[in-house]
Amino acid sequence: MTSRRNDRGSVTVWLATASFVMIVLVGLAVDITGQVGAQQHARDIARQAARAAGQQLDPSAAIHGTAAQTSTAQAIAAARSYLASSGIDGAVTIADAGTTIRVTTTATYQTRFLSIIGIGTLTVSGQADATVIRAVDGTRR
Repeated sequence: MTSRRNDRGSVTVWLATASFVMIVLVGLAVDITGQVGAQQHARDIARQAARAAGQQLDPSAAIHGTAAQTSTAQAIAAARSYLASSGIDGAVTIADAGTTIRVTTTATYQTRFLSIIGIGTLTVSGQADATVIRAVDGTRR
């Protein structure tokens, strides 16, 4: 006959280890899902800021119908204003003679469970371009 005393406590160690692993796995799922949501939010803010900047047309060219380009200073100000109101950091650049606006955003996601293993924040970013085009009767010109 074997003694049952030698097995005492072995289930407790296994249960403690398995419980910790399960908490980490659930935490990983929760925090990765949160990071994906924060990533989508950063991309959405970048899109909306680029859209706001793209609406700031240079009036002299737009009124005469000769070109479609943004007023650079107003476009940058509009995008920065949108970023400031959203609470997300970002950068705005204008390219292609004032017809393309690129907004890049950066934010952090505060982890809920992964801080247990030392991961307190996850960085997310987003990027969007808005291109101003001129169309006459539905044809790009």
